[in-house]
Amino acid sequence: MAGKTVHLAVYDTYADWETGHTTAHLTQHGYTVKTVAATSDPVTTMGGVRIQPDFTLDDVQPQDSALLILTGANLWDTGDELAPFARKARAFLEAGVPVAAICGATAGLAREGLLDDRAHTSAVSFYLAATGYKGGEHYREADAVTDDDGLLITAGPTEPVAFAREVFARLGVYEDEKLDAWYRLFHDSDASAFEVLES
Repeated sequence: MAGKTVHLAVYDTYADWETGHTTAHLTQHGYTVKTVAATSDPVTTMGGVRIQPDFTLDDVQPQDSALLILTGANLWDTGDELAPFARKARAFLEAGVPVAAICGATAGLAREGLLDDRAHTSAVSFYLAATGYKGGEHYREADAVTDDDGLLITAGPTEPVAFAREVFARLGVYEDEKLDAWYRLFHDSDASAFEVLES
């Protein structure tokens, strides 16, 4: 089960668009995506979609998962309500299970100290600097970054396709040539890449 289950964190003000490519293509390639929230109560995304979580944070253990995905949300920047998700990310990383964070979730990880010694990116460097974290020297100006250990994937809010690319690379969803073609198709609208994907 662990090898094929991906856990997607959900919470109020979840940024709907940031993980659509990731979750859709994972489920088309044999993975099961399960949602995890702080409680069993429904949450409402930024787009107004209500989600009934599959699990609570207390239910989910790293050994039962292939990956934890943390998406952006307004709540990352308005208080500590989402801090438990960053602590769960710490447990995953310490267990050697990868974590993928995009947009505001990167600030949550910064506050938790998880970006202090890992290569990472976000919306802009000064967004993370405002958290008071100590990892500024490891910040990369890139669309998405996977750290040297292959355990932490980060991306800014405008890069959901690059974020998905890094997740697919980490989980081995596509081989190199097809991964490049997938990215060219969905990021660059390169129709010629479709032939490579279909081959």
